[in-house]
Amino acid sequence: QVRLVESGGGLVQAGGSLRLSCAASVSLSSINRMGWYRQAPGKQRELVARIISGGETYYADSVKGRFTISRDSAKNTVYLQMNSLKPEDTAVFNCAADDSRGLRSWGQGTQVTVSS
Repeated sequence: QVRLVESGGGLVQAGGSLRLSCAASVSLSSINRMGWYRQAPGKQRELVARIISGGETYYADSVKGRFTISRDSAKNTVYLQMNSLKPEDTAVFNCAADDSRGLRSWGQGTQVTVSS
């Protein structure tokens, strides 16, 4: 059982930046991988970025060069730095944590809205 709390969402203008945080209730050493997903109204949830326990990262093509996922193990927190935001980035962002057995926990989500 991992509790995740996202924060940092909000309303920004196109071209702006936001930094999302996902605080976990357990040490990141007990989590195999953490990722950020987003879901816009009427669209499927999509994986936008992921970091594996060894540090390997993955980014969706749509966010490469603009988003950066990172972690601070001392804070049990994973971040998503989002730069050059576009209106099409507007979505509810959720973080997810997979433990060593592949069990997934989800945060409650944080709204990101990018205006034109």
